[in-house]
Amino acid sequence: MTIGQKRVAAALAAVDLYLREEEAAALAARAAAFAPRAAAEPGVWAQAGRLDAMNMRRLMQLHAFARAR
Repeated sequence: MTIGQKRVAAALAAVDLYLREEEAAALAARAAAFAPRAAAEPGVWAQAGRLDAMNMRRLMQLHAFARAR
C-alpha cells in the first residue's frame, strides 16, 4: 500500500466511524424520546392540600362516630 492509499483508507475509515456515531446518537435520542419519564414529586402546596383533605375527613369521621354514641 502506498502512502496515498493509506491516507484515503484512513479518511474513509474516519468518515465511516463518524457516520456510525451519528446514527447511534440519533437512535439514542429517538429512544430517549419514548422512554417513560419519572413522576415529579408533588409540590409543597399539593402536600398541604392533601394534608388538609385528610384532616377534614378525620374530623368528619370523629363527628359521625360521636353522634353514633
